Amino acid sequence: MIFMFITAVVLAEICSALPLSGSIYIWAAESAGPKYARFVGFIVAWWACTAWMTFTASNCQATANYIVSQMAVWNVNFPGGVGNDNIQWRALIWGISELMLLLSVAMNYLPPRLYSFIFKFSVGLMMLDFFLCLIWLPIGVSKTYGFRSAKDVFTMTYNGTGAPPAWNWILSFLFTAGTLTGFDASGHIAEETMNASVVAAKGILSSAIATGVLGFATTILFLFCTPDLDTVFSLNAPQPFVQIYALALGKKASIFMTIIAVLGLIMNSTVAIVASSRLVFAVARDGVLPLSRWVGCVDSKGQPRNAVTVIYIFAALLLCTILPSQVAFTSLVSAGAVPTIAAYGLIPLLRLTMTPNHFQSSHFRLGKYAKPFYVCAALFNALIFAVDISPFYFPVTANTFNFAIVIFIAITIFAVLSWYFIPEEKWLRREQVLRAMDASEGQEEH
Repeated sequence: MIFMFITAVVLAEICSALPLSGSIYIWAAESAGPKYARFVGFIVAWWACTAWMTFTASNCQATANYIVSQMAVWNVNFPGGVGNDNIQWRALIWGISELMLLLSVAMNYLPPRLYSFIFKFSVGLMMLDFFLCLIWLPIGVSKTYGFRSAKDVFTMTYNGTGAPPAWNWILSFLFTAGTLTGFDASGHIAEETMNASVVAAKGILSSAIATGVLGFATTILFLFCTPDLDTVFSLNAPQPFVQIYALALGKKASIFMTIIAVLGLIMNSTVAIVASSRLVFAVARDGVLPLSRWVGCVDSKGQPRNAVTVIYIFAALLLCTILPSQVAFTSLVSAGAVPTIAAYGLIPLLRLTMTPNHFQSSHFRLGKYAKPFYVCAALFNALIFAVDISPFYFPVTANTFNFAIVIFIAITIFAVLSWYFIPEEKWLRREQVLRAMDASEGQEEH
């Protein structure tokens, strides 16, 4: 939580000075200084677009997993059996995932005035889910299989990875890393936000703090409420928590909790598409993507509808990889967090080494804490990056190899090739960089 907050503060500082759509790649480019801005901008633009668009697909599959897990609760027989080795099962997951994607994308075509309602409804659902888990779940556990002891919760470890004990413990970050990313989203819609230099930056901080505090409470709660390991490992649903709800609250109650989770995930995907479409729009507007002129257009209400369509097509095609191989899809989406974490670490590193005294116009200046915060954020995100590209099981075989690093390297190579072959007058010209930096510095003088 502490290092997550530090990273958010570092991003908020530069967001306040540069509240632009496309945010994170612009922040990285400006942090690198005029000489290397264009090169860094290309790389982080590719990283960010890949991360946000793959997140949409993975979130839709996560939603499908909640739905089909009810089949395990009610012992529904599925032709060929429940499991990723069954093509019929993978086809079911794929079909539901595509439907969830379609629902989330459709809401992004609604009039902009409804977005506020969507955001508030999404937050309301998440808080309802949180409080039900905080109140109802412990009551149910106390009346059924009982709580785990404090000794189990705070001292027990289990090595199911085959990694050395220390690295096995570090690998726990693999599953929390998903909540350590995404708080840059408010920066992506900065150009549609009033008083963005304050509000967008504050959004980064508040979302990180809310996620950290509530996520910590939820983690401790779930550790106390999780059944013994033998029971946990016997659960065969794609989303085992649906079965845990059934064990603690009853089968019918698990349906209600599943509905809340599914609605929350649909809204989560919808909000993610809002943020990612603004990122894709900004990159296209600046000329780096194929069909940039079309993708970078907005409708009569100023909404990047074409960018939303691009994200839908990309995510829909990505979900199709579920059909031939669940491993292929998992490898693709597991790489989604890697580029974001890399960008989170690169920006403070560049601020520390290349532009330590720039962006003084920020409303969230770090002052004397700047350099220590840059060091902490860079090192922490380097650790999370290492976890995300690490093998998850040892010894490593072809079946257990983590392809996230291969995908990340491929994305970076495409970025470098784009930087090399796309003429400077097409995207992120040097004078653009200098003008942006001058503007951010000039705000303070004004």
